[in-house]
Amino acid sequence: MSTEAAQLGTPSSDSGHAAPLIGRGWAQGVALVMIFGFLVMGILAYRTYTASMPLPERVVSETGQELFTGADITRGQELYQARGLMQYGSVLGHGAYLGPDYTAEYLRLATENVADQFKAQGLTNPHDEVVAEFRTNRYNADTKTLVFTDKQINAFNDIERYYADYFGEASTKYGLLPHMITEPGEIRDLTAFFAWTAWAAAADRPGHNYSYTNNWPSEPRVDNGPTGSVVVWSVLSLIMLLGGIGIMFTVYGRWSQNIGWHGTETTKLHFRQPGEVPLTRSQRAAIWIFAVVAVLFLAQVLLGGAVEHYRADLAEFYGIDLAKILPYNLARTWHLQLSLFWTAAAFLAGGIFLTPFITRREPAKQSVLVYVLLGALAVVVFGSLAFEALSIFGVIKPGTVFSQQWEFLDLPRLFQVLLIVGMFLWIVIIWRGMRAKLATTSKMNLPWVFFYTGLAIPTFYAASLLAGSEAHFSVADFWRFWMVHLWVEDFLELFTTAMVAYMFVQLGVVRERVALLVIFLDIILYSAGGVIGTMHHLYFSGTPVEHMALGAFFSAAEVIPLTFLTVEAWAFLQLGARQEAGEQNSFPARWAVMFLVAVGFWNFLGAGIFGFLINLPVVSYYEIGTALTANHAHAAMFGVYGMLAVALAMFAFRYVIPAEKWPNKLARLSFWCMNIGLAWMVFVTLLPLGVLQLFHSVNAGYFEARSLGYITQPGNALLEWMRLPGDAILIVGGVLPFVWIAWIALRNFRSGETVDELPEHPLYTEVAVDSAAAGKD
Repeated sequence: MSTEAAQLGTPSSDSGHAAPLIGRGWAQGVALVMIFGFLVMGILAYRTYTASMPLPERVVSETGQELFTGADITRGQELYQARGLMQYGSVLGHGAYLGPDYTAEYLRLATENVADQFKAQGLTNPHDEVVAEFRTNRYNADTKTLVFTDKQINAFNDIERYYADYFGEASTKYGLLPHMITEPGEIRDLTAFFAWTAWAAAADRPGHNYSYTNNWPSEPRVDNGPTGSVVVWSVLSLIMLLGGIGIMFTVYGRWSQNIGWHGTETTKLHFRQPGEVPLTRSQRAAIWIFAVVAVLFLAQVLLGGAVEHYRADLAEFYGIDLAKILPYNLARTWHLQLSLFWTAAAFLAGGIFLTPFITRREPAKQSVLVYVLLGALAVVVFGSLAFEALSIFGVIKPGTVFSQQWEFLDLPRLFQVLLIVGMFLWIVIIWRGMRAKLATTSKMNLPWVFFYTGLAIPTFYAASLLAGSEAHFSVADFWRFWMVHLWVEDFLELFTTAMVAYMFVQLGVVRERVALLVIFLDIILYSAGGVIGTMHHLYFSGTPVEHMALGAFFSAAEVIPLTFLTVEAWAFLQLGARQEAGEQNSFPARWAVMFLVAVGFWNFLGAGIFGFLINLPVVSYYEIGTALTANHAHAAMFGVYGMLAVALAMFAFRYVIPAEKWPNKLARLSFWCMNIGLAWMVFVTLLPLGVLQLFHSVNAGYFEARSLGYITQPGNALLEWMRLPGDAILIVGGVLPFVWIAWIALRNFRSGETVDELPEHPLYTEVAVDSAAAGKD
């Protein structure tokens, strides 16, 4: 066995090929979890295509006269996306939170209109007649024809005129562009799209006494209320959570010394300080990507401030009519897209920066490919932002490769494809850097796990191509949440777990076998609930009830690994702290590790507690699309992936900035202000506002809770204004120092020694320790 193998606990064969560090049982466990999860997802995909709310080819009157067609509905759906209305309001609960939910709004307007028609005929209380109008399913599956009654047609025509006035408004009083949509054909298509979703929300699913959307939204005018499945699966989810956490702590208590983060306890390490660590050309090129990440981060939080101001004061932005140049839906589109861009770009740069430390050598022209990737990212980011603006302003025709798409997949299809190409270019860069290392080690060891989890990033993002603008709404929701949930919350998190593990291995404070155990355990725990748990997004998207049942049950299981990670998060600090021996041997990655500790905290709170709260079907039924959704999204997205991205950047910046120029006080300020600002945002505004909105939804109705009139009430507006200090702390004290550190790193990205081969342990050297003294300690 070689010296290196002995130090790291890496068995080797006579041929020099490193043997597996862990038993095959771990790999078999991962395989079983994945096979089971994706087998179930395959069945659910089939059911999504075959049993979701039907899209009629024709909608006709009782006499057979055509009102609108399925093609009209699809064109309305494409217009809804292209003009950024999904980043203003929502349909079937999914979208933005300032405007109304158009499904709930159309259903309310239509039921009131039909009730008025019945009253005009002499009925004093037409509730039962209205219920029969909307709950009776008049869809013929054989002819794919949907029949609207004469009263429903009259309501449709009146609502069409309502939307013509609404979207043709000459002012910016709604936070939208003046005269946003005025073409009569487009208004009719848009109304047809809303009418179809409202029909599915009220009409009984064949053979059942609830609608295609499991009786969502809550609407007493059509007797929509929580179904038995909504209540039962909420209770079973709670049982799953409590039982799962109990089992997890039992296992952890029994085998805590065999799982989790445990450092190298028999060796003393001297950490090489910045300036002592040589870097490769590709690592220095990666600093440019991290610098772009910092700029995009700043732009994203500034846009977030603008989006929040719309909720606090819709009329003006400190005397400026902002909506004429930056309407709410454009500001939110850019805010949301940049949050995905800058965090994902940081993970790509982190993989590039870490690879030479793993392999200790760099292939020729590797840095050139990194600069090509940087250019490709610039084209995708700035090109997509520009075309999103053109789409919202109506310059680009809906339904093209240049028009905006679904929420979270807002970037036009052309740039979506280019992004996938760019991510595969990134995995080629990782492969070139690691292929020599991969050739000499078992496919179950850390280098291969690092590569496999990286390969999953472009592979699983590519599934989002199935959520085209023209796709059936339920089908599109199924595939776009593969990206939102399965890609972001499972596979992207597994790659970052592998990166963090390798960071500690390279720092010498964790053995490779321990890192592997943590990664495999994470894969099993995350994927056991996370794969099928994706379906918690589709409770009310027109899919069959099994999506809700399985989504709720397995979503509860997702909290279990977050609990485990919270318990282990504090071990991060010990890994470095117990190796320190005064100022001369300071732990260089201290602030990177501190941000990782913050990840553990926000993972449990934002993704775990806040996520589980809104994933309970009975809670989601009333709160979907309210401030509680935003509360979970900010705490989980920024608290977990944002802090992870900053941690990776801080790790890289620390080794490129000379020791005498490292701004330690700025790093400390940035850490505390980012976390205080996020906590302020969550606990002062989003959580209390979400609870009030949930209470109003239960008591007054979902339509009322989502109305602009309720959101802009003085009490709610005050809560929105109270977020201002937290945003200021986050931006001024948190993000700006981070941007300045990135600027310092960029100015010094060439400093220090540049090499093609690194020493055996690039980041540390071992110090001999008296074994007897160590035993006494």
